[in-house]
Amino acid sequence: MEWYMVFALLGTGLAAGFINTTAGGGSMLTMPLLMFLGLPANVANGTNRVAILLQNVIGVRTFHQKKVLDFTTDYRLAIPAIVGSVIGALFAVEIKAELLEKIIAGLMVLLLFVVVLKPDVWVKERAGAVNPKPTFWQYIIFFFIGLYGGFIQMGVGFFLLAGLVLGCGHNLVKANAVKLFIVLIYTIFTLGIFMFHDQVDWKAGLILAAGNMIGAWGGAHFAVKGGAKYVRYVLILSLAIVILNLFGVFG
Repeated sequence: MEWYMVFALLGTGLAAGFINTTAGGGSMLTMPLLMFLGLPANVANGTNRVAILLQNVIGVRTFHQKKVLDFTTDYRLAIPAIVGSVIGALFAVEIKAELLEKIIAGLMVLLLFVVVLKPDVWVKERAGAVNPKPTFWQYIIFFFIGLYGGFIQMGVGFFLLAGLVLGCGHNLVKANAVKLFIVLIYTIFTLGIFMFHDQVDWKAGLILAAGNMIGAWGGAHFAVKGGAKYVRYVLILSLAIVILNLFGVFG
């Protein structure tokens, strides 16, 4: 591997790790890069999971040290997400990629309007809304989010944040911590599936992961120190860039 490829993986991983830890959409940077470096799309999809896994180990550990994440109560929503992610990784949905991208973009446009027009919902934890025991519908919602994440991964962080903020009542800092934990747990299973099918490039994955881990460490500290107000600004910017990219504005 050429030296410039190593630096490209490290730099892109650093940016993606920060974005994934404070908002979402970092895989929109890493997936195109992995394919640009010559990896087939399915191998790039599997290789990206290596960086996601190690990135989230750092992010989850940092949020836990900062007393944002409580493993004794925050694990429950990971269960339906794991089930959904395994199914998503095992079976490919028969849908054209172009149509899927437009559907995702439409949902993210809607989410962007909610983030911009209802800032208090994202910044403040809603008193009485946070239930340590998820409801039946929350389990269903997170099953489908896991299904999407296991199949595609790109953009799943936005849907997890929406579910955790709008559906569970968390503020953005807490939601980001729980999001990372959920993705960490289900990525263990989905990465195993890609490994079984020999669709992981370990050299590229580990180099990318080094950058992601540094970015995740910085992102988690930024989220805790800056608070939900500043994390919301990062979320708005990330959503806007991802939406423009999905609609082909950047080529």
